[in-house]
Amino acid sequence: MKFSNFNSKINQLKNDSLGGLPSQFKLVPKLRLQFSEEKIRERNPRKAAVLALFYPDNNNETIFLLTKRASYNGTHSAQISFPGGKFDNSDTSLQETALRELEEEVDVPRNEVIVIRELSETYIPPSNFMVSPFIGYVHTKPKFTPNEEVEEIIDVKLSDLLDDKNLTSEIMETSYMKEIDVPCFKLNNHIVWGATAMILSEIKDLIKGTL
Repeated sequence: MKFSNFNSKINQLKNDSLGGLPSQFKLVPKLRLQFSEEKIRERNPRKAAVLALFYPDNNNETIFLLTKRASYNGTHSAQISFPGGKFDNSDTSLQETALRELEEEVDVPRNEVIVIRELSETYIPPSNFMVSPFIGYVHTKPKFTPNEEVEEIIDVKLSDLLDDKNLTSEIMETSYMKEIDVPCFKLNNHIVWGATAMILSEIKDLIKGTL
C-alpha cells in the first residue's frame, strides 16, 4: 500500500470499530485460556504500552516498525515486538508511555509522531502485563538508533501484513505451554507470535476494513 493511500485512510482508521478480542484471538494458541475481566482484575496486572509506528520507505510504500529484543534472562527475551514497555509513575498517560519508550528504544522523537488511536488492551499472562497498544505515524522514514534493549530493527511492509499468505503456524514451546501449535505471522523471515501477533491481527482487521 502506498503511503499516500494509507494517509488518506487516517480518519477512517480513527473512527472505525475495533475488532477487539475476536480479532486478537485469531492469533493465539487454542490451549490459551481467555481470561475473564474478573480474573484479570484479581491478578492485578501491571500496565504497559506499545506503539505501532507507520512510515513511508524510499518507494513510498507503507512500512511499520518491529524490533527484535535483545537476549536477556526474562520472559520476552529475543522476541519480535513493538517498541514499548511498562508504565512509569512519571508518565501522565499510557500514550506517553508508548511514545517515551519509542524514543528511548529507537530514538524517534515523541513530538514527531502523530498518534492515530489506541487499540484494544492485550493481556499477557506469563508476565502479567495489560498492554495498551497505540498506532501512529510519521511522514518520513526515521533514522533509527536502537538502544541496548533492541538487537535488530525490522521494517515490515504493510502489504505483507495484509497478505494472508504470511499467516502460518509453528510448533513452539513457551514459558507456560509445551510443544504447541502456535498461529503466527511470518514477516521478513521472522516468526511473530504472542501479544505482538494479537495486536497485529487487530491492526490487520482494522486496515482491511478500510479497503
